[in-house]
Amino acid sequence: MSFSTDDFAKALEQHDYQFQRGQVVRGKVASYSSDGIYVDVGGKAAAFLPIDEVSLQRVSDVEKVLPIGDDREFLIIREQDADGQVTLSLRQLEIKQAWQRLGELQEANQTVQARISGVNKGGVTADVQGIRGFIPRSHLVDREGLDVLIGKALTVSLIEVDPSRRRLVLSQRLATQAASLGQLEIGQLVEGRVVGIKPFGVFVDFDGTTGLLHINQISKNYVSSLESVFQVGQPIKALIIDIDESKRRVSLSTKVLENFPGEMLEKMTDVMADAADRAEKARKTLSSRGAD
Repeated sequence: MSFSTDDFAKALEQHDYQFQRGQVVRGKVASYSSDGIYVDVGGKAAAFLPIDEVSLQRVSDVEKVLPIGDDREFLIIREQDADGQVTLSLRQLEIKQAWQRLGELQEANQTVQARISGVNKGGVTADVQGIRGFIPRSHLVDREGLDVLIGKALTVSLIEVDPSRRRLVLSQRLATQAASLGQLEIGQLVEGRVVGIKPFGVFVDFDGTTGLLHINQISKNYVSSLESVFQVGQPIKALIIDIDESKRRVSLSTKVLENFPGEMLEKMTDVMADAADRAEKARKTLSSRGAD
C-alpha cells in the first residue's frame, strides 16, 4: 500500500503531541528569523524561540550560541497555537536549573559566590548564578557603607531558596562563620565578648563566630541568674567543648576552667587571668573523659 503526502498530513493532524507549558523537550536548531529561532521538536510545526528567551546572559550573536543543527533541551513557555507551534525558552530553563542547583547547595550546606548589584535600606541585592538574591543588613559582615560593595563578589551561605516565590535569601555572616568553624577545634581556648543573654545561656562572639556558653557549662555550682554574672559587651574566655559543623554550632565551657565549684561566680577575674594555664589542664581532662 502506498502512503501519499495527503495521508501523511492527515496522520500528523490526528497525532496528539501532548506539548504542554512547563514541559522540557529536546529539539534541533533549524533556522533563524529577525526576532528569534525556529527549532524542530518533532511537532507538526517548528517551535519558536524568541531572541529574549535565548539565554540568561546578554547574547550579541545568536548563531554562535545556537548554531544550525545544535541539539539540546528547551522549556515550553507557551502551548501550541492554531498552527501547532509552541514557544520555547532557554533562559527560563536555565533559571529553573539554577534554582535546582541552589536548592541542592543549600541542602549540602555549601557556600556560593554572589555579586552585589544594588543597595536598599534592608541590605543589598546580589546575583547568584543568574538568580537575584538578597542579603539582609544583619547578615553582612560590614553593615555600614554598603555602596562600596556594589560590583564586588562575596562568599555567602544560602538561608532560603524558594523558587515558587522567587525568594533567595543569603548570608555573608554565616558563610564567614562556616569558614571559621573549619579552623576551630575542641579544647581550644577562645576569647570574645558576650553578645546575648538568654535564659538557657550566654552567646559569645569570637573571631567572626558565635558560640553558646550554656548555663550548665558556666560553673560547677548552680547559676540562679545569668544577668547577675554577665552583661552584653563583657570580655570572656572559654574553652570549646563541641563543634557541630552541620548546624554551625559551637559549644563553650568556663566551668572546666574552675579550680573549685563556684569559682566562676565568686572569682571570675582570677579564672580569666589564668585561663591559658587552666585550659591546658582542662584539655587533658577533656581528652581523657570529656566535659561533664
